[in-house]
Amino acid sequence: MTSRTFGHFAAIAARASGSLGAFVAALGVVIVWAGSGPFFKFNDTWQLVINTGTTIVTFLMVFLIQHTQNGDTAALHIKLDELIRVTKDANQELLNLESMDPAHLEEIRQRYESLAKTAADIKSKKERCMPCQADTPTDPE
Repeated sequence: MTSRTFGHFAAIAARASGSLGAFVAALGVVIVWAGSGPFFKFNDTWQLVINTGTTIVTFLMVFLIQHTQNGDTAALHIKLDELIRVTKDANQELLNLESMDPAHLEEIRQRYESLAKTAADIKSKKERCMPCQADTPTDPE
């Protein structure tokens, strides 16, 4: 199976597994399994069937979903990088965040946290200084 074929299959499988139909089918399997318990006298084989089935499905889904998530994340990074690149006043250092060491990332995060706090403080001061629109007369008499 080629990478492109696997990618196409993974995308379809990930979309299908997140659908209402997939949930209803899984619920149906569990109900049939639980309903068959008395027939099999709730023995070890009966329990092994659901345990094995869910383990196999979970194991395979991890890889399908991770593959799909990797593609989505890469596309998102490219789009964000392009927005940063074309924005005149953007910090171009942000284009390379993925390859920075954790200490440098933490420095940048703290810098932006400080900027956010400053912006919130400025907004708060403006709200205290500006009269509410409802309090301002619109028609001088």
